[in-house]
Amino acid sequence: MLAVAGGVLLFTGLKARDSLTERATELITGRNTEQTTLYVAGGGAALVGGVLLALFGGGRGRR
Repeated sequence: MLAVAGGVLLFTGLKARDSLTERATELITGRNTEQTTLYVAGGGAALVGGVLLALFGGGRGRR
């Protein structure tokens, strides 16, 4: 579930980087907006965390 949510956030952030507003902001300031950066970074981290939990078992059978 975490990997899916991370993938959606990452995809949303990458699509936002291609928007006209984002390109104008990057042209003027030289960097992406804070919201887009958070989407990309948070989505990537959640995706990696979800994949690691799926691979190494997020606590299944450890009681």
